[in-house]
Amino acid sequence: MKNNYKICVGRRKSSVARVTISKGKGKVVVNNREPFEYFKRESLVMMLNQPFTLIDFDNKYDFNINVYGGGLCGQAGAIRLGISRGLEKINPDFRGSLKKAGMLKRD
Repeated sequence: MKNNYKICVGRRKSSVARVTISKGKGKVVVNNREPFEYFKRESLVMMLNQPFTLIDFDNKYDFNINVYGGGLCGQAGAIRLGISRGLEKINPDFRGSLKKAGMLKRD
């Protein structure tokens, strides 16, 4: 990867998520907190983890996410889109399964 990280943007409604991907051990951080600590609802945490479970990702990258605007559900959707776009950048072979599941659509 160039500069050892990638930045992807996901948007949903009025929420914007900037996803920074770097080499690591599979840690996901949302606004400097753990995902469940930030969202406080298991359903929203499952929503942002959907791209990982869909492609059986191997946890070699860390995802640092900065999200703002809108409500929690919109933010989770924006994060899911940003993560999906990042996974596609890491490995273009993931595009087919992510697109078929509707993870690469904005709204």
